[in-house]
Amino acid sequence: MIYSSDLFTISLLKPKDALQLNKLLVSNTDRFIRFLPKTLEENTTLESTRNYIQRKTKSAEKRNEFVFIIHDKHSIDIIGMIILKNLDWKAKQGEFAYCIGKRFKGKGLMSKAIKATSNYVIKNLGLETLQILSHKTNLPSINTAIRSGFKWQGTLKDEFKPLNEAPLDMELFEYSIAT
Repeated sequence: MIYSSDLFTISLLKPKDALQLNKLLVSNTDRFIRFLPKTLEENTTLESTRNYIQRKTKSAEKRNEFVFIIHDKHSIDIIGMIILKNLDWKAKQGEFAYCIGKRFKGKGLMSKAIKATSNYVIKNLGLETLQILSHKTNLPSINTAIRSGFKWQGTLKDEFKPLNEAPLDMELFEYSIAT
């Protein structure tokens, strides 16, 4: 476990998380499909989620990508996930992607989880700059970035291509220990 509060815990993804992770992703497909299409595609069934966890565990061992799971402290539910990706170890930089289930949105939990995960990543992995990319219409994600201490850096043209849509401009937010 990398973090614990009265409401939730955060830990690295583990094989025992398969059922609850699959439940989170499948039950929130409509919310997550636009910005997490690859993750959803890799988790359509319980078996595919087990395979996803195996791949992501190996990826973490190789320090290529890390998946953190947010567990509700009062149930067995996984309420969200944070993916640390696009790691550049020379630049000491990485990017967060995240999602939270519809039952838990709007409560400030993801902002607290991003802050906690940022602290862990900086202290334990040695990263110095963390990024969040969000579309301008995804106000909950933008608010999470800002409340987590990330600062807007600019707009990246045609940065992300959702399924069956034209490429989207994305807003870049960064948190750096240098500033």
